[in-house]
Amino acid sequence: MLSQGFVSAASIAASVLFILSLGGLSNQEKAKRAVWYGIVGMAVAVLFTALGPGIGGYWWMLPMMIVGAAIGVYVAKKVDMTEMPQLVAALHSFVGLAAVFVGWNADLERRRVLATQLAESSTEGFSAFAALVATKNPAELMFLQIEVVLGVFIGAVTFTGSVIAFGKLAGKVDGKPKQLPGGHLLNAGAAALSLLLAILYLSGAGFWTLLLMSLLAFFIGYHLIMGIGGADMPVVVSMLNSYSGWAAAAIGFTLSNDLLIVTGALVGSSGAILSYIMCKAMNRNFVNVILGGFGGSQGPAAEIEGEQVAIDAGGVASALNDADSVIIVPGYGMAVAQAQNAVSELTRKLRSAGKNVRFGIHPVAGRLPGHMNVLLAEARVPYDIVLEMDEINDDFATTDVVIVIGSNDIVNPAAQEDPNSPIAGMPVLKVWEAKQVFVCKRGQGTGYSGIENPLFFKENTRMFYGDARKSIDDLLPLVE
Repeated sequence: MLSQGFVSAASIAASVLFILSLGGLSNQEKAKRAVWYGIVGMAVAVLFTALGPGIGGYWWMLPMMIVGAAIGVYVAKKVDMTEMPQLVAALHSFVGLAAVFVGWNADLERRRVLATQLAESSTEGFSAFAALVATKNPAELMFLQIEVVLGVFIGAVTFTGSVIAFGKLAGKVDGKPKQLPGGHLLNAGAAALSLLLAILYLSGAGFWTLLLMSLLAFFIGYHLIMGIGGADMPVVVSMLNSYSGWAAAAIGFTLSNDLLIVTGALVGSSGAILSYIMCKAMNRNFVNVILGGFGGSQGPAAEIEGEQVAIDAGGVASALNDADSVIIVPGYGMAVAQAQNAVSELTRKLRSAGKNVRFGIHPVAGRLPGHMNVLLAEARVPYDIVLEMDEINDDFATTDVVIVIGSNDIVNPAAQEDPNSPIAGMPVLKVWEAKQVFVCKRGQGTGYSGIENPLFFKENTRMFYGDARKSIDDLLPLVE
């Protein structure tokens, strides 16, 4: 067993590694090294926490750690990049549920300490946490109860909210917004009742108040996320990421674990910043999103005129061979089809022919920020031709050919032209301004969010139907 000083030093080292990891993830070239910083930091955190003072029960802790690690390795190898958003949501649910369990246990231990001290004035046989509780004065015990309330409430909301987000992203739950009769009033009533139960709990009421508050928080998490549509799910995932961090930080205060406090604060603050960035990228009001779209657009969407005109590989290749400038806009469909390597080869051929080829990346392309950048980096697409929306949006008007691969909402002109559209006001890539637009798409469906796209009906747009990977593979031999 290590001394507390040694554990504190390890905690500082792990915290620095986590900060370096977060900082490095903002750059594609440093991202791989940044991930290793995070891996090493977490290994240090787990190891030195397990070996710290007052920790026991290794006979069951070690097998559980091995089982958990084995499950993690299995999931990491099995999950595709396209499934990463729902995996992130699932992992958030684990953090939330852990916060609930730790909070419950902390309160039960607090009650046991108080009962034992009153009866025997002894702390013999107490756990490390219980012994810590026994040293606290009444004011400190009140702060402990506040920490428990916050950790349990945020954790419970995070758990059920993340489970529903996972279901929607994985297609196991309908992506359309749904609420029970009463809608937002149910959420407000549950929140008000939770506050009342929290006050009763802090006033000395029994464990039942904490349990009932947890059940209400579980409902709030479920009902909030059920009321959010598929178009807003990227913001929801980052929001839940933030919630899980704050839940962890609250439990860190409960356990007097400095590393958990720092790590939770890092996750919570970075998730909140990311949520703000994504709301800005989608022109969404953050409060409206988390309230299930409260105050969203009203009225019927504008009718779309015209028809979708199909084109074959030969027609697309002919246009590419005649073009001087090409912009490729990748989306979730490219990820699903695992077409990034074929797209990379197409890019190489076009650039070898002297054409100006670039990529336009929307901040929420692929349902999570950075998803497309990672796929393109894996396929060895040069970093300098992968541009963000703000960097490339003004260039579409002077571009000969745009190839949209598996995108819908991020290239939807209804966001700017139809005030009644569910994505009204959302900044999008203005691909329709190019001379020719080719949309690589499986079929005529509306995509994940269920929103129709007028782009597909425009005169300068042709639909290149089929699996994205096969379509690009068919295109490659025809490109000179």
